[in-house]
Amino acid sequence: MALAAPPESARKDTGTPWLGEEMPLPLAVRTPVDLALKAVAERQYLEFNLLASGKLAWDRGDFATAASKWESLLRLANLDPEIDRTVRPLAQEARQRAGGVKPMLPPPPPPSPAVAGNAGSAASRGASSRVAVSGTVSGGGSLGPGGTVLWLKRADGATPRPSAGPTRVMNQANKTFVPRILPITVGSKVDFKNQDTIFHNVFSLSKPNAFDAGLYKSGASYPRTFNAPGPVQVLCNIHASMIGYVVVVDTPYYAQADASGAFSIKNVPPADYVLEVWHENASSISRTKLSVGRDGMKGLAVTVAPDRRPTTFVPDKYGKPRQAQLGY
Repeated sequence: MALAAPPESARKDTGTPWLGEEMPLPLAVRTPVDLALKAVAERQYLEFNLLASGKLAWDRGDFATAASKWESLLRLANLDPEIDRTVRPLAQEARQRAGGVKPMLPPPPPPSPAVAGNAGSAASRGASSRVAVSGTVSGGGSLGPGGTVLWLKRADGATPRPSAGPTRVMNQANKTFVPRILPITVGSKVDFKNQDTIFHNVFSLSKPNAFDAGLYKSGASYPRTFNAPGPVQVLCNIHASMIGYVVVVDTPYYAQADASGAFSIKNVPPADYVLEVWHENASSISRTKLSVGRDGMKGLAVTVAPDRRPTTFVPDKYGKPRQAQLGY
């Protein structure tokens, strides 16, 4: 079993001494047992290299390389189902971020009988015991509780990384952002679409998600991908009255309260969490520890304090006070 070494460019790309690349492995073969062991070692070596080089590429933001490495791993025959379950969603997200044509991949392997039939296993429990955390938000001052964004982060371990969602739209209509508040997951794209008959210049000074769409006309749009969690205040450089928020969360467990304050965070595995709550009238994100049992949680009462100090001026896209604008 001889496997070709990656090209020289790939070696320079990783720059990682422990990520060996010499193939075939220099293992002596004197007996049939030696040959079988060498084949197993090279298979494990190949899987490790594809796993690790994909992760290194992901960490440096090279999503095209990460997707290519992990897709190659998923194409290997007889891949361990546990590796497939771990890598497949990462490969799909890397390919989505990199763009391009989605490759044809083999279907995921079926679960082994031991896993499928063992109702007491961790995998079975996780799939069957997803619950909801629901309740009502009150407060919010003059704006009321509607639009509050709530999300859960694991307190007893790592929170799963959410997949990037489909492209969302924040319209500019009648000199207003619609919706005014838009929650999304990390890596998702928002299309800022001008539905007015006038020009707009959407921008944000919220770091590290700051952006400037520039001036664009009626019917045009500006796409923006948000790769860092946190609230993003969205303004228009022409119309000082326009304000909106994109709230970027780095967890799959989140919800937005409706006009009455009601919310429901679904598909939550029972565990210990920190509930984080954002409201545009609150001065900071509030955090509360929760223990979610196998029956979920209902009737949770959340209060948001309208303690945010009013801004002295609405900045322009350079962070400066605006000039007086009649009618804007």
